[in-house]
Amino acid sequence: MAEKEATVYVVDVGLSMGAKNNGRDMSDLDFAMTYIWDKITSTVALERKTATLGVIGLRTDGTANELQGEDSFDHISVLQEISNILLPDLKQLHSRVKLSNTEGGDAISAIVIAIQMITKYCKKLKYKRKIVLVTDGRGPLDADPDSVKEITNKIKEDNMELVIVGVDFDDPEFGFKEEGKDPHKAQNEQIFADLVENCGGIIGTLQQAVEELGMPRLKTTRPVPSYKGMLTLGNPDEYDSAACIDVERYPRTMVRRPLSASQYVQRQDPTEGSTQSTRTFVADGDIEMLDADGNDLTGVKNSRTYQVIDEEAPGGKRDVERDDLAKGYEYGRTAVHINETDESVTKLETQAGLEIIGFIPWDNYDRFMSMTVSSILIGQKTNTKAIMALSSLIHALFELESYAVARLVSKVDKAPVIVLLAPSIEVDYECLLDVQLPFTEDVRSYKFPPLDRVVTISGKVIKEHRNLPNEALSSAMSKYVDQMDLSTFGRDDDGRPSEYMPMTETFSPVLHRIDQAVRWRAVHPTEPVPPPYEILTRYSNPPEELVRQSKKRLEKLVAAAEVKKVPPKVQGRRRNRNEVKPLSGLNIEALLGGDKKKARISSQNAIPGFKRLIDTADTIEAIRDAAQQLGSIIEARIKDSFGDIAYGRALEEIGTLREELMEMEEPGVYNDFAKNLKRKLLSEELGGNRKDFWWEYGKSKLGLIDQKAAATSDISDEDAKLVRGKSGPLAFWSLT
Repeated sequence: MAEKEATVYVVDVGLSMGAKNNGRDMSDLDFAMTYIWDKITSTVALERKTATLGVIGLRTDGTANELQGEDSFDHISVLQEISNILLPDLKQLHSRVKLSNTEGGDAISAIVIAIQMITKYCKKLKYKRKIVLVTDGRGPLDADPDSVKEITNKIKEDNMELVIVGVDFDDPEFGFKEEGKDPHKAQNEQIFADLVENCGGIIGTLQQAVEELGMPRLKTTRPVPSYKGMLTLGNPDEYDSAACIDVERYPRTMVRRPLSASQYVQRQDPTEGSTQSTRTFVADGDIEMLDADGNDLTGVKNSRTYQVIDEEAPGGKRDVERDDLAKGYEYGRTAVHINETDESVTKLETQAGLEIIGFIPWDNYDRFMSMTVSSILIGQKTNTKAIMALSSLIHALFELESYAVARLVSKVDKAPVIVLLAPSIEVDYECLLDVQLPFTEDVRSYKFPPLDRVVTISGKVIKEHRNLPNEALSSAMSKYVDQMDLSTFGRDDDGRPSEYMPMTETFSPVLHRIDQAVRWRAVHPTEPVPPPYEILTRYSNPPEELVRQSKKRLEKLVAAAEVKKVPPKVQGRRRNRNEVKPLSGLNIEALLGGDKKKARISSQNAIPGFKRLIDTADTIEAIRDAAQQLGSIIEARIKDSFGDIAYGRALEEIGTLREELMEMEEPGVYNDFAKNLKRKLLSEELGGNRKDFWWEYGKSKLGLIDQKAAATSDISDEDAKLVRGKSGPLAFWSLT
């Protein structure tokens, strides 16, 4: 279970926060909320019930807190009580945070209210308590020494963390100092610094905090054991000399996936007759949310029905229950069914265990054999004897430079896997690292021709060939690669050469960019998403300095490789082309005699046959005939397909048809085929209900050819937009 957290953010919304300072194009409040919103949305994205937070407004126009009867607590409002925040709460909080028209409000008193909120919510339970104050330091402060001392003692006593982030606060470590600082603000900064120092907190400037937002936060999770049991060497049931060690297995590395898209539909009132659907990026899970207009949304539920062919039933199909069906497995182009009784015979009954079955030297193991992420194997935490025994095995493997191969069954009746156990000895701990190995059936061996020589059919080896690089090209490429070396292009803190792209500073752009976009859209539903953080795009292009240094090497490489620009592909290159005629002017085919038979496209070799027919077509009728032949083959493939087996081949043929007709400048022929295909799918003329093929067809982006794709198309850009939508006169993609 993750650690419980309670955080209170104190946000200064005073009148002075509306100013724009130090050349920024946003107010101090907007600048501060950039930091606050990022922190809050990061907590919301965790989707942990144990991660709670609250928000207090400092220097607000009104007063709303439990101590509002006293003067020192005026102009302080609790905007959000400590609770688990969801997206609707986030939208309401966004509407409450706004610039006030007052300068009154004591920051020290706001910290007192935050302490009271945390104490009331957490009671004596174990929580990670934290207070974050964001202010410009221009408001009044009641820095009574006795009161400040009591606050400091309370923060230490309850083990709270105090973080003060100041707008344009001086920070020598970061290298920022505000010129011409107001004496009142400078005095308040010193009071905050003394308070933080006495209670062991953190104080810094907002500029540094905002810049560090671009650094992706690594998600830490509490490890869950995937196996707890015995590690055996030998059979303990037959041999007394067999070794048995109590061990625990935990994941060492895990693959983190980006947030997935979920479907939501507007909650329908029984009196209403229509619904609207929308889609948003959220983490997996069925939760309620609001759309941009504040309408209540709920998750989409999927319903699946099963049908079998029955000529006597209406429509030729009959609905059946899932329990009445048997499992089927695809074997080539045949579906092989198996019932539960027969399947239970093939299931291997296993017992949980980890058995060492052999040892191999380090040099005999290839890294590409690792099939999964790594896990860690340690001795049972409370068993000193097991820890010492496993340590002996680890040191033995290390000294002998060997790996252990083991058979792992993590749970009863689970399929066994073969894992490789590698010793790892660090300063603080010792363990065995394991990765899954492939079985013999998982290994496929392929032979590829060598890259440095050409072997003829007779077995002759040729070192110089037009497909092989010559000595000049190999030398130019080698020098260019050496010049573009990144391993020593970076600089460490002492200015010495170091790696340019260390693993600790290389992050997944897809993962963290989606997180950034989701957090931004949650708070700013109508504003454009900002560009990605610099750290995510830093390594997307080679360093400019290195490119300049390697320019001459690149020019020599281009010259040695004889790189030439390929002319652009000309649309309609085969229409109305000039035929090459013999000098005699005689028609050779006519002289040879014989009537030309109408060429047919074979379904076994449809794409090459269609291309050959198109190449010889000299009239629009011939083009249409070739398209009709291929269209008939495609429709037959869909109709005779067992499930979706033939869908891939049909889509490939449709793509070829579309591409070739675009080159022939005949988009109308393809558009007629696509519309006719849809009509037959709607009327179930192609083997019944084939709407799943239409879904795959839409995903493949093989829709109608509009004027943007081909100037000769009769479908305009406006019509194309209607075609791609869910409504309109054409409604091409809709099957309803």
